[in-house]
Amino acid sequence: MATRLQFENSCEVGVFSKLTNAYCLVAIGGSENFYSTFEDELADVIPVVKTSIGGTRIIGRLCAGNKNGLLLPHTTTDQELQHLRNSVPDQVVVQRIEERLSALGNCIACNDHVALTHPDLDKLQHLRNSVPDQVVVQRIEERLSALGNCIACNDHVALTHPDLDKETEEMIADVLGVEVFRQTIAGNILVGSYCAFSNRGGLVHPHTSVEDLDELSTLLQVPLVAGTVNRGSEVIAAGMTVNDWTSFCGSDTTATELSVIESVFKLREAQPSAIVDEMRKSLIDSYV
Repeated sequence: MATRLQFENSCEVGVFSKLTNAYCLVAIGGSENFYSTFEDELADVIPVVKTSIGGTRIIGRLCAGNKNGLLLPHTTTDQELQHLRNSVPDQVVVQRIEERLSALGNCIACNDHVALTHPDLDKLQHLRNSVPDQVVVQRIEERLSALGNCIACNDHVALTHPDLDKETEEMIADVLGVEVFRQTIAGNILVGSYCAFSNRGGLVHPHTSVEDLDELSTLLQVPLVAGTVNRGSEVIAAGMTVNDWTSFCGSDTTATELSVIESVFKLREAQPSAIVDEMRKSLIDSYV
């Protein structure tokens, strides 16, 4: 299901949170209702971790991650890095990237298999303590440090900013365990801002052409729909966060937008226990 909420007086919930199939990060501060909404929905399945990144609360725009790993900008402090490494599952790799575009969430879009990244992308302790142990937390030395704006990913594929450094591209592939494709979304290089996708579906900028939709859907191997959040906002990833069984959207999201989100991400039929059990089984198989 999809849940509407807000962070203090902001509907840009994707700016202040990062949700994957293995862990959820939420910004420190804000109202207790924001944190408790995530906890009520997720705490029995995955860890919900309060954190800052680089001393700021816009964590969803500064990081990129999936069930395999977590990429952090160079502005991430050692204390934050250690906290995150201690908090996510052991199998998650936490990596800090030295990249000038530190809003990774705006530059990278990914699921558990593929990531799309911002074309100009060059290139932790609290986070590593907070996500599950199997999640790798990695800080990246990349000039494009807003990693969340430059990378969009699921558990298999990542879309990235077209100018991302080759070294950073390789790190995304290694840490997140995904195929990486340099892309734009409706002509926008901040791929992490203008789409959101899981392993089951995706929502992209409303001006994305039919041809681009088909190309992206083929790359990601999931169905895609062009749409909006928060009553017409084109900045998809700022207004929502999603994994394979649930989504959180800004409180301005209309009933129609919510229905589209629940449909394309197949949230009405998703059961977290089955998905997580399958994920755990694959992890066990990988160690055998």
